[in-house]
Amino acid sequence: MKRFAPAFLVLSWVVMGFSFAFFVPMAWDWFGEGGGHAWVWGWCFAFTLATGAWLWVRTRHAHRELTVRDGFLLVTLVWVVLPAYASLPLMFTIHGLGFTDAYFEAMSGLTATGATALAGLDLLAPSVNIWRCFLQLIGGLGVMLLAVAILPFLGLGGAQLYKAEVPGPMKEQRLTPRLAETARGLWSVYFVLSLACFLAYRAGGMSWSDAFMHMCTTLGLGGMSSHDQSFGYWNSPQLEWTAVLFMLLAGISFARYFMLWRQRSLSPVLKDTEVRAYFGTLLAATVLVTSMLLVEQVVEGFPQALRQAAFQVLSVATTTGYATTDYLLWPSFVPVLLLFLGCFVSCAGSTGGGIKMVRVLVLVKIAQRELVRIIHPRVVYPVALGRSVVPADVIAAVMAFMLIYGGAMVVLTMLMLASGLDVVTAFTAIVACLNNIGPGMGKVGPSGNYGALNDFQIWLCSLAMLLGRLELLSVMVLFTPQFWRR
Repeated sequence: MKRFAPAFLVLSWVVMGFSFAFFVPMAWDWFGEGGGHAWVWGWCFAFTLATGAWLWVRTRHAHRELTVRDGFLLVTLVWVVLPAYASLPLMFTIHGLGFTDAYFEAMSGLTATGATALAGLDLLAPSVNIWRCFLQLIGGLGVMLLAVAILPFLGLGGAQLYKAEVPGPMKEQRLTPRLAETARGLWSVYFVLSLACFLAYRAGGMSWSDAFMHMCTTLGLGGMSSHDQSFGYWNSPQLEWTAVLFMLLAGISFARYFMLWRQRSLSPVLKDTEVRAYFGTLLAATVLVTSMLLVEQVVEGFPQALRQAAFQVLSVATTTGYATTDYLLWPSFVPVLLLFLGCFVSCAGSTGGGIKMVRVLVLVKIAQRELVRIIHPRVVYPVALGRSVVPADVIAAVMAFMLIYGGAMVVLTMLMLASGLDVVTAFTAIVACLNNIGPGMGKVGPSGNYGALNDFQIWLCSLAMLLGRLELLSVMVLFTPQFWRR
């Protein structure tokens, strides 16, 4: 494994950097509402830093440019290893929580999925809820983007990390000539939107701690909450419309905002084919759900119907997973539609999960081309998004992704069914985890949680979250014989 030593060297830096994240809940224990767990956070910091330092000592001489293989191995290792460290304080602070559920909770946080196996969130120590939500802020845009930003200072290149980590099929378009500058620019946009969301939540009536936690889970499109009732805890139209706004913004590629700032123009957003499809789909779904709620007399009055429809459509479609009500009690068409939207609506380069809207657009264009070719076999009909022709290698990657996506969905669902789970819960749990949505249907719906599943099923869901966060190909490539050949 010496040939992968540079990947483990960077992993050591990531682990040591991650150790400082424990200071956030530790500070809250010391200076906030307390909880008596400061020693836990301190111990976890020391252990994580020490093991990262040990790995650095073992690999500190392995300085060379990262290869494609190094990049994919490193990204997968980071998303497997960090949840293990993040789960430790949960085991020590939540009575009776085993490693399986703790790892699931940490994986859910860092992958910005928002699924939880915990009940009684209102009774947890404030620092524990801070930690759960803060993980989603870290994982939202991708912990590896931060590593890309600092790699030049380590004397290592980050191009392969960026290619493996950034969501979406079209990753060769750089926003700036220097990759580190691109990563720092994306994090700057992320920070500005996070600050605006935090202040808006505080102005809407949340406490400082709730505003911070829900800012983390809104911009990360993760949806974890410090309350069992999620956003329904406040029953506040102002807070819900604030969440709708920032979920809408977070579902758009952060690269678009970066270009908007650089060009001082709205055209990077308004003229983007994917963004227009994103807005159009959400608008149509909101109108449809609002109409159904009124026709079926689920709620009274248009304002209330629009408020509930807009919130739940944005929440599930952007893979956030907040809830203000148990929408499984609505007409059955609605929760199925919401789960379907969560599979693809988010834009590539956003903090959302799923297939991504751009892939769906490419698939539609491919289907249109094939239909035209049936009638005119010799016609030249390039696949294009806007004025840009989609390269052949991107089309091939999209097709391969969809094949593996479908295969993973079938295999994981069949394993859940074989373990004794009912069809609705098994299928929707895998859909929700693979697309990083959070709540599914059945036992894992918005009024339930994943604590109803056994250990084997929890591990399958953890695997699904990992595959979804790294968009399958980055993980599956490790299981090919060609990856390990010299």
